[in-house]
Amino acid sequence: MPWRNGVLALYLASGLMLATLVSRLPSVRDALGLSHGEVGLLLLCMTAGSFASVSVSGFVVMRLGSKRTLVLAASLTAVALAVVGVAAAGLHSLVLTGTALGLLGAGNAAWNVSSNVQGAAMERTLGVPIMPVLHGFFSVGTVLGAAAGALGAALHLSISWHFAAMSVAVLAIIHLGTRTFRPDASNAGSGHSNKSLLADAWREPRTLVLGVLVLGMALAEGAAGDWVALALSDGYGAINSVGAIGYGVFVTAMTLARLGGGFVLARLGRVVVIRISAASTLAGLLLFVFGPSLHTAFAALVFWGLGVALSFPVAMTAASDDPMRAAARVSVVSTIGYGAFLGGPPLLGLLADRVGLLHALGYVGILVVLSFFLAPAAGPRKAAVPAPATNTTEP
Repeated sequence: MPWRNGVLALYLASGLMLATLVSRLPSVRDALGLSHGEVGLLLLCMTAGSFASVSVSGFVVMRLGSKRTLVLAASLTAVALAVVGVAAAGLHSLVLTGTALGLLGAGNAAWNVSSNVQGAAMERTLGVPIMPVLHGFFSVGTVLGAAAGALGAALHLSISWHFAAMSVAVLAIIHLGTRTFRPDASNAGSGHSNKSLLADAWREPRTLVLGVLVLGMALAEGAAGDWVALALSDGYGAINSVGAIGYGVFVTAMTLARLGGGFVLARLGRVVVIRISAASTLAGLLLFVFGPSLHTAFAALVFWGLGVALSFPVAMTAASDDPMRAAARVSVVSTIGYGAFLGGPPLLGLLADRVGLLHALGYVGILVVLSFFLAPAAGPRKAAVPAPATNTTEP
C-alpha cells in the first residue's frame, strides 16, 4: 500500500534524524568543550524551538494540511541538522550551534504533530491499531541512526560530515515518501473554526489528562535519548562508542515493543498497556540508576525501552478518536508531552551538576508513577448519551 509505505518512511526518517544528533551528542560536547550543565542549556535552545512550534502546529496543520506541513517541517529539520554539525565541529560556535538546534527543534515538533495526524487518518481508514507500528518505524530509524552514530564515533568521523550525509538522505526520503500522502479532514474548516477547535481542546479535561499522562512517559523517553550515552560514559566509565551502543540497546527495545504493539493492544486494551508500560519504565530507571555494573545498566535499558515504547502512540490514538478534532487534540497532547520530552532533559543536566547524572535520572520515576495512575484517560472516549425524547403531542 503506497500510502502506508510513505507514512512509514517519514516516521523512520524522523527517528533517524533524532538518533543521529543524540548518538553523537558526546562529540558535540567535546567539540564545544561543554559541561553537563552547559550541554543542558544548549539543548534548551532546541526545546525552545520545539515548544514554540508544537504549540501552534495543530493550527498550521488544520490550515495547510498534514502533508504540506510535514514537507516544510521535515525539510527545515534536515537542513538544521547539517548546520549543527558545521557550527559545532567546523566553526566551534556555541551561538550558531544553539540557533541551529532551535530551528531543528521547531521543525521536528511540527513534523511530529503532522505525521501523527496523517498516521491517525490512516489508522481510522484501515480500522486496525497501526499507530504503534508507525512509531515502531520511528524507532527503527533511531536504531539505524544510533548504529551509524556508534560507527561514526568509533571511526572518529567528523560530525559535520556525518550530519550533512544524514540530512541529504532524509531530504530524499521526504521527497519520495510524501508523494503518496492523502488529504486529511483536519484542514476542512475556516480559520475561525480552527481556532475554536484548538481553544475547545485546551478546555477538555480528558485531553489535558492525556497530556499529563504523556508528560511522565515522554520525559522518561527524552531523558534516555539525551542522557543515556553520557550517563554510561560518565556514570559507568564507558567510552563514547559504548555509550552510543547503550542508546542503541534502548531504542532497539523500543522498536521491538512498538512493532508488536498492535497485537498487544488488541488483546489487553489501552489502559492495561499503559500501566504495564509505566511499571516497566520505572523498573528500568531504578535499575539503571542504582545497578552495580555496566551489565545491569544494559539490562535496565531493555526494561526502560520496552516501557516507554507504547505510551506515546497510544495517547496519540486516544487523542485522535474524532477525525475533525484530531489535529487540535493531538496538538494539545503533543504540546504537553513534547514540553516534557524536550524541556525536561536539559533541566536534568542542570540537576546533574548538583546530584550527579545517574541520580538526576532517578527523579524521572516520580512522573512515571503519576502516568501509571492516569492510565484510564487513554480508554475509548465515551459516546454522548442522547436525551430521552419528549412527547409534546397534546392528548
